[in-house]
Order: sequence, then structure tokens, then C-alpha cells
Amino acid sequence: MDDLNVKGRIFDIQRYSIHDGNGIRTIVFLKGCAFRCRWCCNPESQEHEIQTMKVQGKDKIIGTDVTVSEVLEEVLKDRNYYQRSGGGVTLSGGEALCQPEFTNHLLHACKEEGLHTAMESTAFANYPVIERILPVLDQYLMDIKHVNSEKHRLFTGQGNELVLENARKIAASRETELIIRVPVIPTFNQTEAEIAAIAEFAGSLPGVKEMNLLPYHRLGQDKYDGLNREYALMGIMPPMIEEMEYLKKVAEKHSGLLVKIGG
Repeated sequence: MDDLNVKGRIFDIQRYSIHDGNGIRTIVFLKGCAFRCRWCCNPESQEHEIQTMKVQGKDKIIGTDVTVSEVLEEVLKDRNYYQRSGGGVTLSGGEALCQPEFTNHLLHACKEEGLHTAMESTAFANYPVIERILPVLDQYLMDIKHVNSEKHRLFTGQGNELVLENARKIAASRETELIIRVPVIPTFNQTEAEIAAIAEFAGSLPGVKEMNLLPYHRLGQDKYDGLNREYALMGIMPPMIEEMEYLKKVAEKHSGLLVKIGG
């Protein structure tokens, strides 16, 4: 099924990660995204075009065209770590579904090598694009940012109808382990009522057992300067540990799921 010569555009490959999936993982970051989240920590991922970004005062080219074969070669370097830790490869971005052919063939190639596969994604795509990859996707780390479409659009540039519809379809398919992830963003969704509403939705999805609350951070703020862009959440402070613990209890109460801070 896999075509190792299919090309895609990435901006980073991160080895030895312990986030975005089980065990030790290699994260492949794809370029391009339909969302423009105000808090995005990878603004260089949003445009599909190859860009130049200032990094520590020097120009850096962001974006490289690669084949499935080239990425697979890099990923397979750490096969032993995956086997020992229960890890594997995770596609992130950006949004991997914005490059459906490359994503599909890369996941197939990884599965043919016996690797555990995961994808961190908004599921903002026509469902047939998602349905095609589910048989070779072990774990779907899906962002649910808000249940109110107007507020979702205000902070991300897109409504959430397609996201919620696809979450229901992915859960109903039972073809992949679906974990719901919620970025907790002050001024956007940090209230008890908003987290409770997301938790209720997550708890209604068949087969879903886990929900992750991801606290807002400002680690990508300098990248906006490097891209000559304004950072929309300037002055917004990350939530306190006590706030996150409280929201965790709220999410547990309203979802009935295992809720973790981070993921």
C-alpha cells in the first residue's frame, strides 16, 4: 500500500520524545494548518510554504520537502527504543491531514515496519481523508478546543462543527484509540463551565477512556518575533498548578474518564 517516493513538507523531526503518545517516540512535524490558534506554539507550522524565520538573530529556512522513504529512514534509527518503551512514531504539525497523501503513505510504511503509530490532530478534514488512515493509526490524539463554535472561530479562525462531527465518527469506528486533548487557554476556555462542557462531550464518545488537559505555555512566543508577527496573547499568564488541578476534577466529574494534566 505504501509508496515510499511520495513527497511531503516537514519542518522538524524530534527524536527521543516522551510526549504525544506512549513510550519513547519520534515526532514528525508537518507544515500547513487550517487553524490560526492565537496560542499556537509552532507558528512556523501554519503556512505550507517554505519560510525564513529569525532564530537567535540568524535566518533559518523553515520547511523541507522529503519522501516517505527519507522520513522512514530517520524514524527507524530508534526502533530499539520504541520496542523497549512501547513507543513509536507520531505525526504532528501543523496539521498532518493537510497533507493527506504523504500522511497516508507514511503511516502505512511505519505500520509495515511494525511501528506503533500516533497522530496529534484537530481532525479538521473531510471524513474520508481520516477514514482512510484509521486502519494504520494506533492512537489518535485529538484536540477538542471548545464546544461553542463562535468562540472557537474567534480564537482559531475556524468553526468547530466539522471537528465535533469527526470526533463522533472516529469514536464510532472503534478503529483507533481516541484520546481527547484540551489545550487550557486563559480568556478562551479556562472556566469551569467551558471545561465541563468539553468534558461532557468527550465522555459521550463511545470507547474513549482518556482526556488530557494541556496547560497554556508561552514557549513559542519568540517565534512570532522571528516571523515578524504579533503574538495575540501577549501578557496572558499560564494557569497555576492549583487551577489545573481544580479543572482536572471538573473534567473527571463531567466526563467519567481518566483525566491527566499534560499528555
